[in-house]
Amino acid sequence: MIEPDSAESGRTHPIRIVVVDDHPVYRDGLRALIDRSPDLELAGEASTGGDAVTLARTSGPDVILMDIRMPGMSGIEATRQILAARPAARILILTMSEDDDSLFAAMRAGARGYLPKDSDSEVLVRSIRAVAAGDVIFGESIATRLQAFFAAGQARPTAAPFPELTDREDEVLELIARGLANRTIAVQLGISDKTVRNHVANIFNKLQVADRAQAIIRAREAGLGRETEPG
Repeated sequence: MIEPDSAESGRTHPIRIVVVDDHPVYRDGLRALIDRSPDLELAGEASTGGDAVTLARTSGPDVILMDIRMPGMSGIEATRQILAARPAARILILTMSEDDDSLFAAMRAGARGYLPKDSDSEVLVRSIRAVAAGDVIFGESIATRLQAFFAAGQARPTAAPFPELTDREDEVLELIARGLANRTIAVQLGISDKTVRNHVANIFNKLQVADRAQAIIRAREAGLGRETEPG
């Protein structure tokens, strides 16, 4: 954990914060915490990843408190898009998902920290200040896992390459990467052509690709579609 004295000193304005979470009760708790801290200021709230991207562009926050799992765009994809538009933004992931896939995906997306949602208020406020000051911070349990991971000499995690996708979208992308057409994918997965088209559209949106060719390139770069090659 980052110690309290590592936070930025001499700040003359409150740390502006955007809260992103699809659970109103959790947002209420964060809002109350921010209100109790004189050096913190709520700049806005969002309940979806898409709204978070828009709010980050318009409200100019110093720190964004980001959930991972939300309807539609995931917090990880929102993190990528926010940082693409505003590289100076500081994003602190707050989540119940402490699995390695989510952790390393958040790091690759550019998040500045990763804390469990059940962190106590003192730790959370200290972490917000540290991230605003430019530090990178992880919860104690997460830092312990990171240390164990690198101590074991592993080169990289066996993380899902696109954690923002649902399990079904992962399956569809794998088959797209193998060169299969939508109708063939529908038959193989036992779903309708329309459902496949919807999944494909969601995949394109989440991966920020324009067409099938770009999706195949992204998927194959991530190691998908290697089991069989189209004949």
